[in-house]
Amino acid sequence: MPLTDLHVKNAKPTNAPIKCSDGDGMYLLVQPNGGKYWRFNYRFAGKQKTLALGTYPEVSLVSARKKRAVARELLAADPPVDPMMQRKADRRENAQRALHTFENIAREWWETKRGGWSSSHTNAVLSRLEKEVFPDLGARPLADITAPELLDVIRSVERRGALELASKTLIIAGQVFRYAIATGRAKADVSRDLRGALKTREVNHYAKLSEGELPEFLRKLDDYDGNPLTQYAIKLLVQTFVRTGELRGALWTEIDFDKREWRIPAERMKMGVEHIVPLSSQSITLLESIKTLSGNRSYVFPNEHRPQHFMSENTVLYALYRMGYRGRATGHGFRATASTILNEQGWNADAIERQLAHGEKDKVRAAYNSAQYLPLRRKMMQHWADYLDKVKRGAKVIPFRSNAR
Repeated sequence: MPLTDLHVKNAKPTNAPIKCSDGDGMYLLVQPNGGKYWRFNYRFAGKQKTLALGTYPEVSLVSARKKRAVARELLAADPPVDPMMQRKADRRENAQRALHTFENIAREWWETKRGGWSSSHTNAVLSRLEKEVFPDLGARPLADITAPELLDVIRSVERRGALELASKTLIIAGQVFRYAIATGRAKADVSRDLRGALKTREVNHYAKLSEGELPEFLRKLDDYDGNPLTQYAIKLLVQTFVRTGELRGALWTEIDFDKREWRIPAERMKMGVEHIVPLSSQSITLLESIKTLSGNRSYVFPNEHRPQHFMSENTVLYALYRMGYRGRATGHGFRATASTILNEQGWNADAIERQLAHGEKDKVRAAYNSAQYLPLRRKMMQHWADYLDKVKRGAKVIPFRSNAR
């Protein structure tokens, strides 16, 4: 007869182990010390085997029967599966899954990628993972994470109003999932199921000055009455149209006055490739003036309050606000202004792209292209500085188009 809960509860130990059968190979083994253990006897490949189903009362009669049913299904499969071997395989898989947490795989992915990234991008990616994802999903086996779980994490970022950060965090998470798939530790990228699920913000391109706005801006910049280093920084930014981060972190060791060039090392560049900035006569003169103020420091533009560090990321933006250009100009926008005008003037588009450091992902090709266009870029950068001087004075500049460019 099948067992009942009362029978199992009242089963008393004796001097020898006793078996209380429930049928279909399952029984309750009662040991002399009072311990009660569920067991399942079966035959596999002609051999008698016994599978442990747990201990009573931790495993109830109902739960033990469910485990027996699973074991019998395995034995009835085609081909038959040994329940004991399946349990060992499941345990190995679970142990591996415990090691393959989202955090472990994400850090492994980050290590494989960091060599090709700039230091700032490398730190930003890890920071987003540590602050936004690891607290909720870091300890979870990556293969077990569902799309709704990941969405909850991204939604928490959205609720702070950080829509761009939410989007970037989702992109990073997707890259981690795809790395896990490539390395055999996941079967699906759940981030793909979240496409279209995030809030969107109206595209806000970096505010840039038009060609017609340049003369007034340059004259106002000459009259700027704030910190002279801030004024010089904006002037050099306009003349070289580098990224603001590249400008703020500039070191005197990167400037070669004799060669009239500024070499920004790969670790400070977005694309991870050294960037050469040819310096016009105006930029050289400007840097000589800057050197009288900060030449005794490591950074060309030291932080006003912490001279051992470089200029704050908001210094240029606040200066533009002070000049009356809130929403009308940004440090990054000078790149777009220069690109637009130089393209309209007929300069070689590839040379302009190289000077903007919109480099190739292939670092060897990027280095080759940089050297290939360097003579033309030197000519172009001097032309750009001369052009800025002319428009500031109010002179009318007629674009000169030539295939030689």
